[in-house]
Amino acid sequence: MYRFAFFTAFVLFLFTSCKQYTDYVKSDASYSYYVNEDRVQDYLGKSAEAVFKVQIPVKLIKRDNNAGPLGLQVNGFGAFDVYWDGIFVGSNGKMVKSGQPEVAGTETTYYEIPEKRGNIGLHMITIIGTQTQLREANRGIDIRLESFLRLHRSPLIVMSFMNLMAGAFLIAAIYYFFLYINSTRKETTVLVFGIICLLFFCLLIIEYVKFYVDIPYTQFYTRLQIVGLLTFAISILVPWYFMLQFDFKKKRLFLFLLFTSLIVIYITNYGHYDRTAIYFSYAMCLVSIIIAANATFRKIKGGSIVVAGLLASVVVNRYIFYDFGLFIAFTIIVLSMLYLHTIRAKAIEEAHNASLLLSSRLQLELIKKNIQPHFLRNTLTSLIDWVEESPQQGVVFIRALADEFDIMNAISEDTLIPIRQEIELCRKHLEVMSFRKEVCYDWEEKNIDENEEIPPAIIHTIIENGITHSLPPKKGCICFCLSFTKEKNYKEYTLQTIAKNRKTRKEKSNGTGFKYISARLNESYGTNWHFDSHEVEEGWMTTIKIFDKR
Repeated sequence: MYRFAFFTAFVLFLFTSCKQYTDYVKSDASYSYYVNEDRVQDYLGKSAEAVFKVQIPVKLIKRDNNAGPLGLQVNGFGAFDVYWDGIFVGSNGKMVKSGQPEVAGTETTYYEIPEKRGNIGLHMITIIGTQTQLREANRGIDIRLESFLRLHRSPLIVMSFMNLMAGAFLIAAIYYFFLYINSTRKETTVLVFGIICLLFFCLLIIEYVKFYVDIPYTQFYTRLQIVGLLTFAISILVPWYFMLQFDFKKKRLFLFLLFTSLIVIYITNYGHYDRTAIYFSYAMCLVSIIIAANATFRKIKGGSIVVAGLLASVVVNRYIFYDFGLFIAFTIIVLSMLYLHTIRAKAIEEAHNASLLLSSRLQLELIKKNIQPHFLRNTLTSLIDWVEESPQQGVVFIRALADEFDIMNAISEDTLIPIRQEIELCRKHLEVMSFRKEVCYDWEEKNIDENEEIPPAIIHTIIENGITHSLPPKKGCICFCLSFTKEKNYKEYTLQTIAKNRKTRKEKSNGTGFKYISARLNESYGTNWHFDSHEVEEGWMTTIKIFDKR
């Protein structure tokens, strides 16, 4: 309804005659008054002091509540005195006097009409004052009659609801800022949502600060400009937030088009602050609806709820007075965002529970690697033979086996272990396997960084596969060479098995050992890794590349 009223007033301003009739019907007072439109433009006059005198005849038709005193609200620029039927009822600021500059008054003031003067009938409101600044604004004088108690109580009622809303936005902003700061995963959506909540809070405070602070008319447009800037920023951030949440593909294009549209709206409506803010919010809702509709089409969870919320905000903004409708619409949008956060939080919780189950399963897998029946049977059989044939070497075999089990037990509950501990596990395993298979295994390492960590037993698993799929050499040893390189954006482990490969029908990347390696890498690095294992001329080459998290 606000847009309809705005354009109606605009059309009347252009096409009506020199006199305009205005009729107000309120809950307390019914009245009518006449304003000479020609005087609206020139009532300031041409004097340097911009002295003006405006007389507004008012016909008070009836009052529904005669118990309380009548109140008068005056909206206008300048410093002035107000008279009701020639009786002084109050002043706003201080007018220019000889040798004394003007003390600017506020844009909105309230006055109590003497009880005996607020009777039904015709009255004359006279406003005498000066306006030395912002004369080019050609802002007229507007009046409103209402119960004096209601004139003071109505802003308090509005402010109580808006303060509750502002407090909710402030708490949400602080919470999400803390969540972003203390989170190991710096999610952009969390930061953007916190900024949006903070801007909503600032928008509410700036919009209704006029009820807390006496703002001189000279600074009247400053507050409106701040409101416009805040609305501009929100109109950019809200669609961007939905783009991030729904993984919208054409982010840069749509953000550029949105930014350009907002600049065009600002330029074409410069000086019309309310109209500019309304069009900003329309552009924001339009782009957000397109993004949410695209997410609904792609069957992304939460897309349809956001579309419904955005459409509801459009309806609210269309049929409710702008000052209330805008903030109610923003609140609906924020609730839609919060719903997306609950969906995301649920997904994170499910992923966390899955990671706990995966971690427990990997611990069991790690323990099972060295206690599986065929491994124990073959190892114990070899151990018996060594004890019978060479007790001294049998003792070495037993110690190597015990050391391997000790290390395996120590690392079974860890997600990451020092690389030196992993290497020690590999060396003990090669020592055990050299007794078991009576094959010479050699270990080499290059450029190992002692400060690095790695998921447990992944190199150990690669060595197991190398032992299984390498033919025993007729002379010499099977050599395992581990090297490490670190670049700006990644680090890489390379394990080369120098031996003759067995012929296999099955791809090695499909084995259980490689599934274990993938699971461990996913547990620690997410998707920031690359695993490759392929045959080379000298034997087999396996590389594990771990990328820096961005």
